[in-house]
Amino acid sequence: MDKKKVVIIGSGPAGYTAAIYAARARLEPVMFEGFFSGPSGGQLMTTTDVENFPGFPEGISGPELMDLFKKQAVRFGTVCLTEDVVSVDLKKDIFEVRGNQSKFLAHSIIISTGATAKRLDIPGTRDNEFWQKGVSACAVCDGAIPIFRNKDLFVIGGGDAACEEAMYLTKYASKVYLVHRRDELRASKIMAERTIKHPKIEILWDSVVESVDGENVVSSVTTKNLKTGEVQKRAAGGLFFAVGHVPNTAFLNGQVDLWENGYIKVVPGTTQTNIPGVFAAGDVQDHVYRQAISAAGTGCMAALEAERYLSTIGIE
Repeated sequence: MDKKKVVIIGSGPAGYTAAIYAARARLEPVMFEGFFSGPSGGQLMTTTDVENFPGFPEGISGPELMDLFKKQAVRFGTVCLTEDVVSVDLKKDIFEVRGNQSKFLAHSIIISTGATAKRLDIPGTRDNEFWQKGVSACAVCDGAIPIFRNKDLFVIGGGDAACEEAMYLTKYASKVYLVHRRDELRASKIMAERTIKHPKIEILWDSVVESVDGENVVSSVTTKNLKTGEVQKRAAGGLFFAVGHVPNTAFLNGQVDLWENGYIKVVPGTTQTNIPGVFAAGDVQDHVYRQAISAAGTGCMAALEAERYLSTIGIE
């Protein structure tokens, strides 16, 4: 098997930024961009308008932004493989990385496989329906987009994340409906109280979303009360899932320390995992911010830390 100084597993803002820095440092990185596990480029490949990434005052589509990231990484010599990593062996002095077709030995690894937003299987919210046409899983990413402004919006969930999403959307929406299937929020007490008292938020207790409808974009949401059976269709500009994320770490097979929520543990202020030479960047280790710009920042950190690590073990 070929030996590589650094192998990057996963793409997106974190992976591509790590590749740019690693390639410019002449580490000759190889990147597994992903394929069946999700589109190369990560979650931004399913995002329409990105308006909060610095340097693009008029905004840019997610796929366009990721294409620019990739071109920059390739320009400096990154080898990009459109494959998933199926397994890694981190117990050896030189790590082993196996993809669908390719396999390498690696002196260092940067994991940037991201996290996948949980979505409920609701008619109208699926791919090729209104997903990213008024249906989203990130209010901070998409809430300021013009199609959501001054419209009634829906959020599904009952935890802290759902409350935070609902309150964030009140900056742009005329009203926010928080749909929760129980009669009590799972959020922390202070967060629940703020949400319940907010004048622009109405909580639909004991309720679920039955369907999302529209023509080119979302125009209505139908809910059902689980106790009374009442079905109600309301005009709406969009719907946001806030039911959690799943970090993409299954391929690690428990070889890297994880938090209880499944995200990779890193030494605070770094991207270092519990295994020397293995680094984690982006959403796979960040369950707080989950933004393209913060992911890119940790990608930079991971590449710099990998370069220093390689220097300490005599790899130039």
